[in-house]
Amino acid sequence: MSPSGGRMYYMLLTEALRFAATQRHNEELHFKGDIMNPARQTESGARGTCWLGASAVISVMGKYFFNETDIRSAWEHVLSAFWQRYPNPYSTHVLTEDVVFREVTPDNCLLSRRLLTKTNRLPRWAERIFPGNLSRSVYIIEDSIVDPNNRRLTTLTWNLNHSKLMMVVERCVFHGERERPVWTHLTREAWISSGVFGLSRPIQEFGLSRFRSNQMKAMKGLEHALSKLHISAAQSHHGDAPKDSSEKAKNMTSPSSSQKPQEYV
Repeated sequence: MSPSGGRMYYMLLTEALRFAATQRHNEELHFKGDIMNPARQTESGARGTCWLGASAVISVMGKYFFNETDIRSAWEHVLSAFWQRYPNPYSTHVLTEDVVFREVTPDNCLLSRRLLTKTNRLPRWAERIFPGNLSRSVYIIEDSIVDPNNRRLTTLTWNLNHSKLMMVVERCVFHGERERPVWTHLTREAWISSGVFGLSRPIQEFGLSRFRSNQMKAMKGLEHALSKLHISAAQSHHGDAPKDSSEKAKNMTSPSSSQKPQEYV
């Protein structure tokens, strides 16, 4: 990166963090149950309150997405792939990722906060309505808790800017079950809302459609990272990996066909 590019990137990063600090004092997140506690279930339309550690909380009502997937790989491998999933050919819209802080708790859990920058292309109908100078980049906060004792990774992500236009809050839980040590169960939920008067419903419909598409790309990106990890392990173990190692790795990391999607409005 050039010196001027580095200064610009630093300014954008500082701006996003300042925005997050401001939001921390001004916004509230409403939903049923504890969003960072996977033991409590959520239902569409219900309301409750939870603080996300020291982070801001954001008002969320609207569309709800729920999906469950079994990943054919051990939880420890999925955890490693999660931290190494960018860049990948399925997530070219992810421009940057930065660790804001990390901390190990007394009970041996790892808390992390990361800032991601992603592109945000508007649909054609929205380009006619919203100003042309609207930023095409979205700042995303990703909070995560790694609980190695219970073999559980819980993540919570939400967008910092454009929250009036559309707010997307996503929670993922990667759980390694003791009874199935070579499988990881993934639960994904999302809450999509818009504060644009008179247009909130079509914006939320568009957001739900885009989220469906992006979460499929996210799964492919995770599988790509898992495949690279398996191939690397095979090469280091055998010296030269067999010709079909890539195919074997792909088969090992493919999610099962028994997905159970549920969506609520």
